[in-house]
Order: sequence, then C-alpha cells, then structure tokens
Amino acid sequence: MNQKVKKSLRRQFISRILLLLIIISIVSGAIQSYILYLKINEDSKQQAFLMAHSIEQGINETDLASKNIEHQIDLKLELHAKRIGDRLQGRQLADITSGDLVKLRDEIGVTGITIIAAHANDYVNMRSTDPKDVGFGWKKVSPEAVASYEVILKDGKIPADKVSYSANGIFTLFSAQSGSHTDKPQFFKYSYYHAPNTDYIINAYIESSEVYNFIQKVGTDTWIRNVLKENQYAKEIAILDPRVFADPSLGEKMYPPLKQVVNGEYLLRSDKDSAFLKQTTNQKPVETTYIEKINGHSLYKMFLPMDEGRVIYIALDYKKLSAPLYKYSFILITSGFISLLALFMLTANFFNKIYRNIQQIIIQIKKLESGDLTAKSSVTDGGGELSDLSDSTNKMANTLNQLLTDTHEKATKTDRLSVLLENEANQSVEKVFTMSMETTSNARDSIEEIYVFLSQVEEQLQSQSDNPKAKVILDKMDMMRSMADQRVHTTTEMTITLSDLFKSLHGQSSELSELSNSLLNQLAKFKLAR
Repeated sequence: MNQKVKKSLRRQFISRILLLLIIISIVSGAIQSYILYLKINEDSKQQAFLMAHSIEQGINETDLASKNIEHQIDLKLELHAKRIGDRLQGRQLADITSGDLVKLRDEIGVTGITIIAAHANDYVNMRSTDPKDVGFGWKKVSPEAVASYEVILKDGKIPADKVSYSANGIFTLFSAQSGSHTDKPQFFKYSYYHAPNTDYIINAYIESSEVYNFIQKVGTDTWIRNVLKENQYAKEIAILDPRVFADPSLGEKMYPPLKQVVNGEYLLRSDKDSAFLKQTTNQKPVETTYIEKINGHSLYKMFLPMDEGRVIYIALDYKKLSAPLYKYSFILITSGFISLLALFMLTANFFNKIYRNIQQIIIQIKKLESGDLTAKSSVTDGGGELSDLSDSTNKMANTLNQLLTDTHEKATKTDRLSVLLENEANQSVEKVFTMSMETTSNARDSIEEIYVFLSQVEEQLQSQSDNPKAKVILDKMDMMRSMADQRVHTTTEMTITLSDLFKSLHGQSSELSELSNSLLNQLAKFKLAR
C-alpha cells in the first residue's frame, strides 16, 4: 500500500510538472502570438505609412509642377482668347461666320474656337470651327457651365477654387480628356472670354497633352508603379475619390471629370471598403486600417485621407508580411518549449534519483522494523543529505546489531548460569533439608542425653546437700538445661532458615532461567550479524 502511495506521489509530481510545462507553453505562446500580432500590425502600418507618405509627396510635387505648367498654359490661352476678341473687333454674332473662326484658328494657332450665346432660355454653341459643335445646348448637360456663362457676361469673376484660372470676364478650365479620342488620350484646355460690348462668349481651346505627358512620366501613377515595384509586400495602391463612391452619378459629369479611382488600381475591393468610403463623405475622414481576405488573399488595408477629399488606398500582402515574424516566433516558441522540456526531463530524472534513494532507505527501515538488523542501504548522491541519512541509518543498524548481539550473548550466559544455579540450588535444598533433619535429630538426642546426665548428676548432688559446692552446681544445672535447649532451638531455626534460603534461591534461579529464556526467544526474532 505504501509503495503504491509513493508511486502515485511520483506520478503526481511528474503530472504536475508536465501540466505546468503545458500551461507555461500555452501562456507564453498566447502572449507571444498577441505580441506578434501587434508587431505585425505595427510593421504593416509603418510600411503603409511610408508608402502613403511617399505617394503623397510625389502627388504634391507632381501637382505643384503640373499646376505651374498648367498656369503657363492658362496665361497663354488667355492671350489667345483676348486676341480673338480683338480680331473680331466687337462684331455682333450675326456678323460672324464659322469661316471667320477657322481663319482665326489658323492664324492664332489654337485648336478650335466656339461662340456661345444665349438662345431660348439656354446657352448654345452658335458658331464653331467644328461643325459638329454647332447647336449644342449647355443647360441640360452642365447647369454649372450656364451659371458661369452668366457671371462672365456681366464681367464677373468665377471663384478660383472651381477653375484653373479666373479673372473678370474670363475663366479657364482645368485640362480635361477628350471623350472623342479613344485610341490615345488627348487633353484640352478650354477658355471662356467675354469681349467688351458683345453679348456672346468666345470659347477658345488648345491641346494640353504636355501636362498629361508630364504626369505620365513623373506623376502619381508613376510613383505608384515604382512603389509597387520596389516594395514586395504591396499588392495595390490607388488614389480614391469617396464622393464618386457615395454618388456614382458624379462620374458621368462632363466637368469636372470625376472618377472613383483617380490613380492606380483598385481591384481587390469589398463591400466593407465601399461602406467606409461612402461614410467618409458625411464626416471628417480618419485613418482606417483592417485585415481582410479577398479572393484567397489576406490583405492589410489602409485608407489615409488626403486634401481635396481624396483617400490614399494601400493593400499589403499580410501573409507575406507576417511570414518572417511568424517564422521567428515559431523558432522562439520551439526553442522555449525544447528548453522547458529539457528542464522537465532534468527535473524528472533528478526526482526519480531522489525517489530511488529514498526507496532504498525506506526498504532498509522496513527490514529493520521486521527485525533484520543486517539490512543496509547504499545511497550515492554526491555527499548530500540522503547520503548522510543512509550512513546514519546504517550506523544505527550497526549499533542496534552490536547491542542486541551483546545482549544475546549475555542472555545466553545468564541462561546457562541460571540453569546451573537452579540445579545446584535444588540439590543444596535437599542436602540442607537432610542435614537439617539429621542435625535436629542429633541435637535432640544429645539434649536428651544431656538431660539424663544432668538428672543423674543432680541426684548425686542432691545427696550431698551439706556440700556447699554441690549446692552451687545444682544452682547452675537449670541454667545448663536452659542453655542446652536454647542451643538446640537455635540449631533447628538455623537449619530451617538455611533450608528456606536455598528454596528461595532455587525459585529465583528458576525465574531467572525463565526470564533469560524469554529474552533469548525475543532476541531470536532479530536477524543479527555474527
């Protein structure tokens, strides 16, 4: 039963150590996973920030350069529009023909000229170098354009934030892509000028593809392509306009031309993205990041607000980004687990060694308990406490063995002597009893003879009553009888006492023999070294 309990204690110890090992592994793994998750998100965010700021810097630099170029075109186009107005010399609309406009176009070097005037509650292209433009009405297509025409007809000024260039009676639009050139993108600058003392608007436009070509070389799309090429983690980068996501009809307007994807590519889109982009139009946009799976790709998405309501969208390959960190974490967790396992094996082996040594001492003590004083234990733990305990137990067993061996020898000797004493006492009792009887009988016979002798002497002395010496002797006769009786009595008592003494000695020797036998029987239960 005790052995079973001890084994259960060993199993309990090992199971607890193993359980502690598992708990430490799980807890440390969970903590490392959480820290790893935070680290991956931090690195992903940092990567996205670096790319976003790089793109934003490129956009700002490109915008600044393109605005400078476009401003030069605006000034050039303003001169062209005013020259056209001067050449028309304030002629009324009825005096201007399309042929006149063609000559002015070729002379001044513009791409085209259109005369716009009010007609039937609308503003219509009345004359143009392009016959297809004649009769085009603006009211249905662009009410904002109609409002702008009314302002400059009164020599007013269009707000500068809505157009590329603005002055009293004139404004120039931003470069816009031509919808009729589908093979190769072509961009035009349109200027609207109201010449003094006229009731019409001169629309002169020139091709401005140099702005487009500049942007193609060093613009936002180029920056995005370079970032995608240089960064192995980037999947998609784009400049988005949340207004078009919220109101798709804005993408159908002629001016200003709006697109959902201003620059870059946005193919890995989701409903969550659309909901976020629509939401940004109703509140102040904030930086937003989240992890999402689309088409088998695990993506880390970032939406970073820019000026003019635009948003930089960046999608990183979350799996590729996190793979090195997960690899390092796996190595760290594995090495930690191996270290804990080695510690467990070392602890278990150390405990088993202690347990085996303790078992040896327990077995020795149990043998000592059963009476085997020859039992020894051999514990070698490098001179530790268990070794000292084993040595002390062995010394105790040796001491007990020596003590009981000496006791056994003395008990054996005592038993032998008690047997001899008992035999001799038994013989002495018989001899003393016989001698006592003989002595008593002899003493009685002697006293009777003495009494007879004294009686005879007394008779003789009584006959000599006149002899003084006879009287003295007679007086001593009684004393002699008394002394003789006393001596007989004393002898009898002495023999009786001596007989009782030997009887007592015989009984005590018999009892001592029984005690020595009992002690030898008790000692026989012990196994002693001889």
